[in-house]
Order: sequence, then structure tokens, then C-alpha cells
Amino acid sequence: MPFLEFTPNLARQVAVPAGEFPGGSVREVLESAFSTRPDTRPYVLDDQGGVRKHVMVFVNGEQIADRRALTDAVQPGDNVFVMQALSGG
Repeated sequence: MPFLEFTPNLARQVAVPAGEFPGGSVREVLESAFSTRPDTRPYVLDDQGGVRKHVMVFVNGEQIADRRALTDAVQPGDNVFVMQALSGG
């Protein structure tokens, strides 16, 4: 199974799951994680189901291409990383 991890600054806002979650696409992996912690979903996805503007999702260090439908493929053993952009000065 793919391994899903969230950046520590996002973890300070909401208790986010980290670990292996089933799925063959980024959406399937995220939805598996959200099923255990539904309060995490609004921090990552917008009301249309796409990745929020200030959130980035990577698979094996590469930014995903499909931020709307999240169809980027993942394989067992892949690493999915979700980070929230920081702003300020």
C-alpha cells in the first residue's frame, strides 16, 4: 500500500493520519485516510473535491499533475506527501 504523510504544520491544525492506506490513485489514498479522520478533509480539499489552493500533494517527491480529480496513479510502496504552504514575513 502507498504510505501517506502530512507536513507537521498541517498536523498542528488537525490530527492527521500517517501510514499506509489502500488506493490506486491519489484520490483513493486520500479518501481512505479521510474515512478514518473526516475532519482532515476540509484542510486538504476544497468544496469541489480538488486540492486547496495553498496545499501541495507529492508522489515520490514529484508534484501531482491532476489537482482537480486527483487521478495521478500510485503504486504499493509509493510515498504520498501532503503539505500546506506557509505565508508571511
